[in-house]
Amino acid sequence: MDIARAAKRELGASEKPDMQWRLVGGLLGLAVGFASRKVLSYAWEKATGKKPPASPDSPDIGLGEAIAYAVVIGLGMEVTRIVTTRAAARKWRTWKDAAKDVTT
Repeated sequence: MDIARAAKRELGASEKPDMQWRLVGGLLGLAVGFASRKVLSYAWEKATGKKPPASPDSPDIGLGEAIAYAVVIGLGMEVTRIVTTRAAARKWRTWKDAAKDVTT
């Protein structure tokens, strides 16, 4: 844990994100999660010719299909989250630095 804190300090990140970033990050996460799930469901339907399983836990869905759907959705959602969060954090840092320059 000390290594992670040292890396954050070296990169200029604070221990605790400010409330504005938490709010923006949370809202961004909700929006991106919703949109990426819709896109992935559409892609699933186009690729397989079937609607995405409403519940992969259902015994009416084959095990292979349930696992494939879980992998596609899980991987797609996480990759989208990481890319979006990193891009937003970079943009947020730029805005915060610009605001600091204006006030000083």
